[in-house]
Amino acid sequence: MQRYPQPEICQIYPSSCFSRTKVERTVLLVVCCMTTKAEKPTLQGQRLKTRKRDEKAKYDPVGFRDAILQGLIEAGNDLEAVNKFLDGAGSKLHYRTYGETLFDILIAGGILTPGGAISEDGADSGPVRTDVCVFGAPDDSIEALRAHAQVFTRLMRRYKYLEKMFCEEMKKVLVYLKGFREEDRIRLARCVAMWINDSLLPPTVLMTLVQDHLVKDGLATDFLCEVLLAMKVLKDMTAVRTLLRKSGLDMRLMEFLPANKRTDENFKNLFSGKGLSELVNIQKSLEKETSIKELQVYLEHQMKEGTAANDIIVGVQEIARKHNLQEAQMVTTIWTTVMAAVEWNKKEELVADQALKHLRIYAPLFAANTNTARAELNLMVRIQEFCYDHMNFMKVFQKIVFLFYKSDVLSEEVILKWYKASHSAKGKSVFLDQMKKFVEWLQNAEEESEESGEGEEEED
Repeated sequence: MQRYPQPEICQIYPSSCFSRTKVERTVLLVVCCMTTKAEKPTLQGQRLKTRKRDEKAKYDPVGFRDAILQGLIEAGNDLEAVNKFLDGAGSKLHYRTYGETLFDILIAGGILTPGGAISEDGADSGPVRTDVCVFGAPDDSIEALRAHAQVFTRLMRRYKYLEKMFCEEMKKVLVYLKGFREEDRIRLARCVAMWINDSLLPPTVLMTLVQDHLVKDGLATDFLCEVLLAMKVLKDMTAVRTLLRKSGLDMRLMEFLPANKRTDENFKNLFSGKGLSELVNIQKSLEKETSIKELQVYLEHQMKEGTAANDIIVGVQEIARKHNLQEAQMVTTIWTTVMAAVEWNKKEELVADQALKHLRIYAPLFAANTNTARAELNLMVRIQEFCYDHMNFMKVFQKIVFLFYKSDVLSEEVILKWYKASHSAKGKSVFLDQMKKFVEWLQNAEEESEESGEGEEEED
């Protein structure tokens, strides 16, 4: 007996169901049953279970502080016990979250508020500060503070991720210097020197001191001097120079004086009074380097633009007056810069003509800056050393000297003095041999001049 499709199927395919084969009707019935299958009911307001690792912990620096203080109380004044407690508490107390709070406690004894005061939050339930910290050290000597500084060193060797947090925290702490007692600032400065010496802090952290409110009150200068004096004790004055250079403060020392007192005299009095008279010499040396660099940059630019030598002279003289430069300092810089402006031919037989042609253009510039015998002698020695360092110039030395002699850059007195005693040891025998005939000619000319002068006197 033939079966007819179910009513639901007829509604979907009303005209085609009865004309199909039995197999086709069976397949169609299965498809229709799948498409009309009722969906499972869903529960509204279903509560999803949150995994423990996905739960966001509440930020509670006060609770962290209390836990740290409790551990420090139990350790007492035994810094070895303190180190063991801090070493084991990292994972339990979440140093990654509370690193800055931890450093506040180990430096000042409690949580620092803006301005440098200790937070009193939670004072009703227990202590809010501890004396087991840098500020609580028994005295401010390097020896007494070394053990406290080592607490930080050992802590960060165990938890490397704290190093970056420590640097950022120190920048904040240095801004709060005014809120600390003088003896606490001294303790902190000496620890900073030890931390920098141990590569725990980058020297650039000291750049934070160059702020108006710290400079105005003299706090920046006092703190920096304490750091430098401590570094001098830990190592030597060379380490102090290195620290200043790496921190970027070597070129900014004058900024530690108030704007209306930035003079060489005040600078000298300030740092000499702090026991750092060496900084005065460092400052002078840096000023010289800065002015020489300015001269070098000016010359490079003018030569690149093709400016005439006489026009360059005016600018050079202005720089000399501005920085109080001496000719003996300037002329060697002029020589170095002029010679560096050309890509020299590597063939010895061609470089002579190239050098003389180039130097003839700038001979007036050299002549304007060799008005003293010392400047002339400095230039001649520098020419000798240049020709020795550049082997293709070895045979050009005498020709350059002769060009400068004819251009009134070098005088015969200076050439003779160089030949007799003031030459450099570099290539001495080669260059003296080159100059022998020229020197003999100068000496004969000098003798003839003296004889003619005596003859004129006799006739008179």
